[in-house]
Amino acid sequence: MLNRLAGAAGLLALSAGLALAQAPAATGTAPQANQASGDLKEFQVAKLAKVSLAQALATAESQGDKGRAIDADFEKADGKNPAHYSIKVVYPDGKLIEYGIDADSGAVYKSENQPIERYFTRLKTADFQNAKTSLKDALAIAEQKAGGGKAYEAEVERDGQSVQYEISVALADRSQEVKVGPDGKVIGN
Repeated sequence: MLNRLAGAAGLLALSAGLALAQAPAATGTAPQANQASGDLKEFQVAKLAKVSLAQALATAESQGDKGRAIDADFEKADGKNPAHYSIKVVYPDGKLIEYGIDADSGAVYKSENQPIERYFTRLKTADFQNAKTSLKDALAIAEQKAGGGKAYEAEVERDGQSVQYEISVALADRSQEVKVGPDGKVIGN
């Protein structure tokens, strides 16, 4: 009797496994739907976002007068926030504001003042204002260099007396880092 029960349980498990394997996969492409399973890497979720990083930067920079985006991170959705871009914008008066831009709608859903002194140690507000290449321009350069991937994160660093950008680009199967100098030229790739 015990052998029959074990055999029946094994057949049931095998049948269920085969049924699941043959079931069509979910085709929803919304970042929130895909990341709920937690099995996608950040760059994979970022590639599915309806809003590009360049669009999110433009939205964040349009929130104030003459602000320049200096840092952008893609964040997968969690219990409190949708999939979004977290973008830091510095203004000529030294004010630093972090904006949350929804990756599906492109809307600003939060903003928060940040102390600039805590964020930068060697960079000054003028370094960003004087850079010939903006972060948005550097994104386009990095995407082209990476062969048409989608930029999803970017940060600015100081290089001598000017800034340079380090940009993460999502490709089909991996993420690639591209550095762009203040003159718009790719560094080291």
